[in-house]
Amino acid sequence: MRKDAPVSQRPVDSMHGLRLLAFATILAIALGGLVSPAWAATADSPIAPIYLLGIPVDFILFALTLLGVAIFHHHTLQVALTGLAAIALYKLAFTGFKFGAGLTGLGLHMQHEWVILANLFCLLMGFALLSRHFERSRIPDEMPAFLPDGWKGGFALLAVVFVLSSFLDNIAAALIGGTMARHVFGGKVHIGYLAAIVAASNAGGSGSVVGDTTTTMMWIDGVSPLVVLEAYVAAGVALVIFGIPAAMQQHRHSPILKDAPRGVTIEWTRVAIVAIILAAAILANVVANLKFPALLDAIPVIGLAVWAAILATALLRRPDWEVMPETFKGTIFLLALVTSASMMPVETLPAAAWQTALGLGFVSAVFDNIPLTALALKQGGYDWGFLAYAVGFGGSMIWFGSSAGVALANMYPEAKSVGLWLRHGWHVALAYVIGFFVMLAVLGWNADVEHKKRVDVPPPIAGLLAG
Repeated sequence: MRKDAPVSQRPVDSMHGLRLLAFATILAIALGGLVSPAWAATADSPIAPIYLLGIPVDFILFALTLLGVAIFHHHTLQVALTGLAAIALYKLAFTGFKFGAGLTGLGLHMQHEWVILANLFCLLMGFALLSRHFERSRIPDEMPAFLPDGWKGGFALLAVVFVLSSFLDNIAAALIGGTMARHVFGGKVHIGYLAAIVAASNAGGSGSVVGDTTTTMMWIDGVSPLVVLEAYVAAGVALVIFGIPAAMQQHRHSPILKDAPRGVTIEWTRVAIVAIILAAAILANVVANLKFPALLDAIPVIGLAVWAAILATALLRRPDWEVMPETFKGTIFLLALVTSASMMPVETLPAAAWQTALGLGFVSAVFDNIPLTALALKQGGYDWGFLAYAVGFGGSMIWFGSSAGVALANMYPEAKSVGLWLRHGWHVALAYVIGFFVMLAVLGWNADVEHKKRVDVPPPIAGLLAG
């Protein structure tokens, strides 16, 4: 007899979805109508944000979307798409977009954002296939032989994810970590430990200019990699703070397997495929940033490189295409949130200070960290090590706060609950704060006030390449 699909996988009634969309649309128009009678904007001069009780209506709609995701966690895709539609319709009717009003403004906005969205799409979909290659290589089955017994084994696994993320994309590091955890813990992974895997993948990339998109942006803008490296002072402390409690949670929930299964044979062809895909991503990132930085704004270089490697290696071993439908849903969910966030009227940040950097970490848990980083670089005056840590690690506090979190939640649907993530992953937020203040006490806040004077000068690495 066929088993019923779990609640989280049952399709939402179409009429219910339409009612949600209608409600959100009417709410957007009503909120706008309460504070302004304006219904149009010129194509070259969009109307300023409309405020309700001192808050831009755009933010109210975005907050309602995030609240809906938190409450209706079995229907996150429908809620995210409804929120995006409501925000877009509101801006079409009242305020316009950054680059213009009406459909023209929307088209120009999407033209500006499409590379980021395409890269995210390609990486989330591609790395889901990579994780299946890694799982079927049988390396995860061998992991118990190399990890310590008890909770220390769980902590060691988090440390491995942390190190991997220093040179891999955090999505890949999180999925590899999730795959290993599923095998070494017998398929029973605690939500608190899942939060820790995401935190390890984000923290590990925060101090490396090739470990995260935001740190790469800083490097391109002339920030020294040695300055970004300072983020590891905070990230290393945070790893200990969240890693030990998470490992203990996992040990109580399902202890690490004592021994690897007998007769396991590593499939080295799949190991080679994983290595080729990862190498393609790393090389595309480094070469494009050093040699062809303008290309990064024109096409999704890293995502295309990953898929080129996937398709080329498909001749050796067939990818597990069966994971694509569920991965596609999670990917569209994240793209809907990122697109909604990109429409928010965020043009300036508070004055650069450690308090602002600390706050940006919490903001990045619900807001895309790429535009936040771009605004900070434009503003200048930050200690870039602190900013790298804050925007890199902060998204770990909520499951949809980072692409790594969404990717791992696609693998473990039970993680798609803000309440459970916050309750069992409490150590992540605590680790973020403690790590930040330890770094502040050890290194102090050293504002880079000269950064804005250097932005017109190519980074030192560019001069070396030109020479």
